[in-house]
Amino acid sequence: MNTLSEIPVDTDAPVSKPWFVYLVRAANGSLYCGISDDPVRRFAKHQSGKGARFFLSSPAMALVYTEVCRDKSEALRQERLIKKLKKSAKECLVGTYQSD
Repeated sequence: MNTLSEIPVDTDAPVSKPWFVYLVRAANGSLYCGISDDPVRRFAKHQSGKGARFFLSSPAMALVYTEVCRDKSEALRQERLIKKLKKSAKECLVGTYQSD
């Protein structure tokens, strides 16, 4: 039986950059869900009008939720799950979020 000290560790293996799923509140109160490896930078893009067509009708007002994911595929899976939620459930996510 192997112990942890006997298991070889590949120190040359690339460490994947974390990805995030995030929610942005629009001026009309709606919530936009997306993914990014840098949600603060992506939010700035949304505010500048260059992020997503979603914000053409109602500007991005606040980054209200972020959740760290292991990699891009996990972030995409989580985004799909969040997009299926009712708005009330998304608001619960926002309510549990504490920004730093």
